[in-house]
Amino acid sequence: MKAVILAAGYATRLYPLTKDKPKALLPVGAKPLIDHLLDRMTQIQGLDELILVTNHRFYGDFSEWAEGHSFPKPIRVLDDGTSSNETRLGAIGDLQFALKNCSVNDDILVLASDNLFEANLSDFVGFAKSDSREAAVGVYDIQDPKIGAKRYGILELDEKRKITAIEEKPENPKTTFVSMGVYYFAQPTLKYIDEYMQSTAKQDAPGHYVTWLLKKTSVYAFLFTGKWYDIGSLDQLEEARQAYL
Repeated sequence: MKAVILAAGYATRLYPLTKDKPKALLPVGAKPLIDHLLDRMTQIQGLDELILVTNHRFYGDFSEWAEGHSFPKPIRVLDDGTSSNETRLGAIGDLQFALKNCSVNDDILVLASDNLFEANLSDFVGFAKSDSREAAVGVYDIQDPKIGAKRYGILELDEKRKITAIEEKPENPKTTFVSMGVYYFAQPTLKYIDEYMQSTAKQDAPGHYVTWLLKKTSVYAFLFTGKWYDIGSLDQLEEARQAYL
């Protein structure tokens, strides 16, 4: 299994902090944000490589970080060639770029680089691999639907936690289940990424891809517990930093 970390965004909402530094390398507590994510990955069985996709502006920063990191598996850093928020490939575009450039033909764990959570990813991977599931999404129950309004992808689930619908940043959320930016796609589903990128349904947010994927295969939700911080604004970054003092 390969892990793909998506870190090619420009985090314009965090300017000026991220004008010359990628969001994932901003300090939270005693180490960069992305190091907390790697801590959650150390116990995953069967993981043989970590692929990080970034942009041309921050390629040097991430390459330097990777060279000095002690993660037990190889870390490969890719430059997607973009240099501005206007020319970015988008999350699924970067995922497609990583799979092609690294000739990936394996199950993949896909992670947003700005995720900060307490739960261990090995439980999520175990759930995703069980019962021959082809795809799974990390989900968090935010309890209050008002928090998710216009902010998160909202998921509807059946009694077996199979995802039945996804709505991107709705004004009036139907549930309190939100997508965290944690995904598992089994090898047989990788063919769908190229099909999606060639379709008229193509859009940047991973939630749009998963919505499209629901018509091709079953996708299940794994409910994460413990604290979770979605570092998308200066307020959320400061909240995480206070928690990790």
